[in-house]
Amino acid sequence: MRRRFIAPIALLLVVALAGCSGGNSADNVVQPTGDLSQENLNDPSTPDPGMEAAAASCNAAKEVSGRPPRIVTTVAPITNLVALMVSGTSIEVDGIVPEGTNSHTFEPPPSAASVVERADVIFVNGLGLEDPTLELARANAKNSVVCELGTAILPKGSWIFDFSFPMDGGKPNPHVWTSPFLVLGYLNIIRDAATALDPSSMEIIDANYIKLSRIAMDLDEAVKTASATIAPANRKLLTYHDAYAYFADRYGYEVVGAIQPQSFEEPSPKEIANLIDQVKKEGVVAVFGSEVFPSPVLEQIGKEAGV
Repeated sequence: MRRRFIAPIALLLVVALAGCSGGNSADNVVQPTGDLSQENLNDPSTPDPGMEAAAASCNAAKEVSGRPPRIVTTVAPITNLVALMVSGTSIEVDGIVPEGTNSHTFEPPPSAASVVERADVIFVNGLGLEDPTLELARANAKNSVVCELGTAILPKGSWIFDFSFPMDGGKPNPHVWTSPFLVLGYLNIIRDAATALDPSSMEIIDANYIKLSRIAMDLDEAVKTASATIAPANRKLLTYHDAYAYFADRYGYEVVGAIQPQSFEEPSPKEIANLIDQVKKEGVVAVFGSEVFPSPVLEQIGKEAGV
């Protein structure tokens, strides 16, 4: 099996940031979350035609014979999940969004068109995360199955809008994979599509699925147990990039802000000083960083704020 842009499993299933940048403005680095209750009160059980259509598309994969099946992926977390799911089979996996790239605005190079065109299944996150890549897939992969994982598992009633992804922008926070519990939905779809492409590898894929699902479930329980030791009033997070909305929702945290501006530039000294003051004022007990986008600013803020 061929793999490209594969990151370690620790980055995959631990709440890590990979493959995208946020929408924060440089002159307002930390922004209050505000009261999102009215924006997110929709009933998740309400029928969602968009979700149903996405799920139907994901289920359209067909058996490939005479050559190895080909899967194309976008951001690193999805590439990891797919590569680990099909490990030990002949299925080829190509990740086209390099790590450390802003997948919200990533423009695929011309060479990506031929890679996408040859794919049997194209896995994207959806929810507006990688629109340029999705447009490329739909324009060049006429015979490929395009599967939007996030859109297929998350009903609109469960979409989260926040300071980086406001409701009036129409696109929810797309970082579903930072919740190990929601990753289980991704795994179900990936397993079914991979098995449809290569039925002869069903036992291998099922074994990989069981292993990955156990990791996700164990991690979910571990985070719940660890979080229970923190008083609810103290569950406030300052993140490097605004990617922990679904993690926070699952485990009862409040994301009070994000450090990273829209570009990958570090905040200015004045902004850092303001961040330190805010961390102290808010009583933030944890700062979440990124293995993909390491930042010395995080250590400075944590040290000076006593986090």
